[in-house]
Amino acid sequence: MSSEYLEHRFLQKNTIENRDYQVNLANQAKSENCLVVLPTGLGKTAVALQVIAEFLTKGTGGILFLAPTRVLANQHYEFLKNNLTIEDIALITGEDLISKRKKLWMNSVICATPEITKNDLDRQIVSTDQFSLVIFDEAHRTIGDYAYSGIAERFATSNARIMGMTATLPSEKEKATELITTLRISSIAQRTEESPDVKPYIQETKTEWINVELPPEMKHIQSLIKKALEERYKELKRNGVNVTDSRSLSQLLRLRDYVLRQNRRSAKPLFTAIRIHYALSIFESHGITPFLRFCDRASKKKGVGIRDLFENDQNFTQAILLAKAAQEKGIEHSKIPKLKEILQSVDGKALVFTSYRDSVEVIHQKLTEMGIEAGFLIGKAGETGLKQKKQIETVQNFREGVFKVLIATRVGEEGLDISEVNHVIFYDNVPSSIRYIQRRGRTGRKDAGKLIVLIAKDTIDETYYWIGKRKMTSAKNMGEKMSKVLLKQVEKPKAALDAYF
Repeated sequence: MSSEYLEHRFLQKNTIENRDYQVNLANQAKSENCLVVLPTGLGKTAVALQVIAEFLTKGTGGILFLAPTRVLANQHYEFLKNNLTIEDIALITGEDLISKRKKLWMNSVICATPEITKNDLDRQIVSTDQFSLVIFDEAHRTIGDYAYSGIAERFATSNARIMGMTATLPSEKEKATELITTLRISSIAQRTEESPDVKPYIQETKTEWINVELPPEMKHIQSLIKKALEERYKELKRNGVNVTDSRSLSQLLRLRDYVLRQNRRSAKPLFTAIRIHYALSIFESHGITPFLRFCDRASKKKGVGIRDLFENDQNFTQAILLAKAAQEKGIEHSKIPKLKEILQSVDGKALVFTSYRDSVEVIHQKLTEMGIEAGFLIGKAGETGLKQKKQIETVQNFREGVFKVLIATRVGEEGLDISEVNHVIFYDNVPSSIRYIQRRGRTGRKDAGKLIVLIAKDTIDETYYWIGKRKMTSAKNMGEKMSKVLLKQVEKPKAALDAYF
């Protein structure tokens, strides 16, 4: 290594460590539209910083740094303010008034959230011509109608360099292809934890899978919900709908179009079965209160089969009655006492991930009752949501040790830099390689980390464990596959991606 820190006129002295792999990834991103794939905690933002410094030197236009959440956009803003030598760096989110945003868009470097960026481009408050570099953080989101896709479309005719950053590519080739095509990526710059130049910087993360048994009361309720589900499957089969024995929710979701177009009499059992699937997953992974809250909300909606399920179905109505009785006895989920046991043995900070907002509230309440101080981090949507300022404050309090346990939904999975977290606990499992890698990457940044995954036996947790494992393997190989496709595309433009897709 030539020196301990990077030297550049736009970089603050003695702040950014000189790491070969980061320099090499940045050099690749400077020369062509590039997707940087680097595991969480290895400094994707430091790679972006080097590319930003290079484009500031060129002086050909502004720099737009996009991040999917306000908390993450704010984190990038603080990082750039601390590490760049220029002053005109701005943060733009939907919480800024239009008059203020007009002025902010004039800055040299802008950190922004995607929705407001897309809207302001359409309002012509800002133009694609202003920018020479656009960075899409958490670029795996560039799928479907997410705002990233719309922004990329608006930059399609501009000369701006595009840089994407992600911890992992999607495990499905269709999604990976869509992402690369939408962002007009020319090459993939990838490192894994096994890469020789990365290994010296990796802290070991041990993973422990802890099985818990549902209490008898919950097993009884589970069996009633499953009986209600089985009745719908029987009815679908009687109506000539081809449902396999896998009993998967994704299969039912795929059948919706067919049923609505060609088999209308199956609409009621199909849509009721989908609702029961959601209810069962929430019950098995998250417990009594989240299940009852889900049922309460679902029963008030208008829709096919609502009344049939919540008023006439003996198995399901009995399940709800028994769940209410269990709740009164203080039964929630066997994961709660196990979580208490784990947290009491942890020195330092712990981050608890759960996919469901009701679950966050229950865990927070139970831990508080047990004398364990905890904060929580959820998105801003809905009445119970946390506004941007409160989210930032919560993360700061956790960093400073005001509380040692933070319970977070998906908003905490992406990019949060809390370096002293050495324990990450998955309260529920996620059937997504991207979310798994992001959650896991919140630990083991400065010292060895530990990942603990709670799995309720004979539930959706076990199913998701196997799906997740399979997808992790696919995602690992996707970078290599897509790189080969892009090479072929250079040789035979357009044909390669089309053929692969």
